[in-house]
Amino acid sequence: MNRNLFFVAAALFLWGFGEGMFINFVPIYLDAQFLLSKYEIGLILGAFGFFMAITHIPAGRLADRVGRRPLLIGAWMLGLASTLTMGIALTLPLFLIGLFAYGLTAFVSSPLASYVTAARGKWPVGTVLSLTTATFGMGMVLGPVTSGWIGDNYGMRMSFYVAAVVFVFSNAFMYFIERQPIDHHDPDSPPPGLRSNKRFITLMAVLALAIFSMYIAQPLTPNFLEGVRGLSLSQTGLIFTIGALGNSLMAITFSRVNPRRGFLTAQALVILFALLIWKGTGMPIFALGYFLLGGFRAGRPMAMAQARELVHESQMGITYGIMETISAMVFILTPPIAGFLFEVDPFIVYPISIGMIAVSIVLSSIYLPRKDAHA
Repeated sequence: MNRNLFFVAAALFLWGFGEGMFINFVPIYLDAQFLLSKYEIGLILGAFGFFMAITHIPAGRLADRVGRRPLLIGAWMLGLASTLTMGIALTLPLFLIGLFAYGLTAFVSSPLASYVTAARGKWPVGTVLSLTTATFGMGMVLGPVTSGWIGDNYGMRMSFYVAAVVFVFSNAFMYFIERQPIDHHDPDSPPPGLRSNKRFITLMAVLALAIFSMYIAQPLTPNFLEGVRGLSLSQTGLIFTIGALGNSLMAITFSRVNPRRGFLTAQALVILFALLIWKGTGMPIFALGYFLLGGFRAGRPMAMAQARELVHESQMGITYGIMETISAMVFILTPPIAGFLFEVDPFIVYPISIGMIAVSIVLSSIYLPRKDAHA
């Protein structure tokens, strides 16, 4: 591992710790602190997804043209400022400013993915992308259980302040990474445009369906566990911690798997998550469900590794930006739908998700590229 990957991994570990202290608790915080309905919470989470969505393609294009390091540092600084804003907010409008600003930090995804891809050396693309997921997930193992204890003893607002302190150290590590040269294509032989790349377009369509199917059951599951299953913040935090452990271990496990096969397996694991939350009756079962949900995050580098083999190096940033935009668009659409379904019946979203993922697996097995992108 070169020095740049080390510093990126260290920064991501601390970022995962800090984000894990509050991100899963936001739906519960909106309910407890501001007394919002589940549908209103769903709308806010959808708006959060909107602020994630609008940044990815511009950030990917900028990463290809002006470099990746400035965008990475900018995202880390914005994340620190927005977390502090959420912590000091006593009114809903100010809290939403902080929350939506934090959503804007999602623009880091494509520059980060292209940075580590370029810095990978002899590592396969899928392996180095899984590294980012694994180190971030390792940090998130610590965050939720710590925040659950803080929430029960000092209130959930305190978690935002502690997370901000952790982000200060994460920012410090990120400043040590080096600049990278900007990739250029041969002007006399430019690569085909992404809109005319049929294999890439097909992969994007498959990805959109898969992410929608896997995510629709997730946004309000924290409220389901607390309000329907009656778990405390500490218990919920422990479950989120086990889920973060699943994220990390799944990413490590999938890092050596053929990306096509790994993406199919990831979807099957999310089916098991939905089934266990839907039919489970005890905390160990819910924790197992969240552990298996690690397949959702592990599937992301598997999809990116396949896309990387379909495009030119000079298109890497915009490619990852498009993929992240698709994910973010799903994050806009699904929370309001999940909130509406929760108001109708808190249980109904889980069988819906299972059925949609089953269809997605069939279509993915037919249309995903069959070339071994892992090599």
